[in-house]
Amino acid sequence: MKRRVVVTGIGVVTPVGNTVESMWNVLKEGGSGIGRITHFDASNFPTKIAAEVRNFDLGNYIDNPGRFKFAGRNIDFAIGAGVQAYRDSGLTESAIAPERFGVYLGAGEGQQDFGKFMTLISEARTDGEFDLAKFTSNGLKLLHPQAELEQEPNMPAGHLASLFNAQGPNLNCLTACAASSQAIGEAAEIIRRGDADIMLSGGAHSMIHPFGVTGFNLLTALSTMNDNPTKASRPFDKNRDGFVLGEGAGMVILEELDRAKARGARIYGELVGYGTTADAYRITDTHPQGRGAVSCIRMALADAELNTGDIDYINAHGTSTEVNDRVETMAIKQALGQDAYQTPVSSVKSMMGHLIAAAGSVEAIVCLLSIRDGVLPPTMNLETPDPDCDLDYVANGARSAPVKTALSNSFGFGGQNISLIFSAFNK
Repeated sequence: MKRRVVVTGIGVVTPVGNTVESMWNVLKEGGSGIGRITHFDASNFPTKIAAEVRNFDLGNYIDNPGRFKFAGRNIDFAIGAGVQAYRDSGLTESAIAPERFGVYLGAGEGQQDFGKFMTLISEARTDGEFDLAKFTSNGLKLLHPQAELEQEPNMPAGHLASLFNAQGPNLNCLTACAASSQAIGEAAEIIRRGDADIMLSGGAHSMIHPFGVTGFNLLTALSTMNDNPTKASRPFDKNRDGFVLGEGAGMVILEELDRAKARGARIYGELVGYGTTADAYRITDTHPQGRGAVSCIRMALADAELNTGDIDYINAHGTSTEVNDRVETMAIKQALGQDAYQTPVSSVKSMMGHLIAAAGSVEAIVCLLSIRDGVLPPTMNLETPDPDCDLDYVANGARSAPVKTALSNSFGFGGQNISLIFSAFNK
């Protein structure tokens, strides 16, 4: 019999708030964190807008922020959200067996110093030709080894383990936009099978830099609604033209139920269902019939031993791209049947943009808050109905409704599909 897993701590750093409650208040009010890009000069890019984290100071979370002076924004965000979740859980180091406490993240890679990289390129020319030897020798002088190391995607998990003395399993998966949801599901499996009692899980990412924006522009995946940033992310709307790139982190403390109860922990909810599949189709295209998404939702329902009518709310992947929103709607209808039309669905990416690897963990936390407060966050900017998107998307305003069970979908480039189901804790 598998052990039960509950959530006892949550933390976020997002474009709409750097604490759980500040984020939640903005989402309930239908606010937006999307604006002009300030991290770099994007005036010559097709996309000039993003959802940036603002007013973030690592010193608000730890006493020695200088320790991370070479770290990128993704690591800073991971630490900020991780510290919040750990403190929120009420855990103390003296009460934890270090080898039974692990970390499993879906954290994205760090960002290169674009200025230094271009300096190396521009200086590595001899008689009009690129000189690799010169590029290498200059790089050894100009680049800092610690800064280069911090770019590796495993570094956030390593730093968090060090901060909290988590000597148990330590892993990171980078499955694109599904990464942090997959990390939470896999972390829960580690607890279920008895390899750990507590896992810090979630993800962090920042791709708001020249390479990131260039890549997504080349894929024609980003909105170019530059003149009206807060209206640019339009999940399920007929006039959607792509997603808005965001950044941030979301972290949860997962804990074995009996241990959490024994210490009197506050329990946000129980992770009862986890589904993970691959489309096995194309790198950037979702399967046109949504076969991977359908089987993923069904797998999560089976894992949770729930029926299609038991889901009270779905937090959709809902990217605001033409293909994703249409196929996700199709998948929900195939997986839930007629119950899909009675199940509210919404996408908070309409307000905070797409946090890429970190998106799923933040959206899982939104599900837990919906369960806690009985509030469904809205899908903003849904103004023109799309005949292919015909579900109840909680359009343009939050809604009060009892939520006992919530489903969170995450679908990533490469065809990764993750569904998590959270339920209110029942003793």
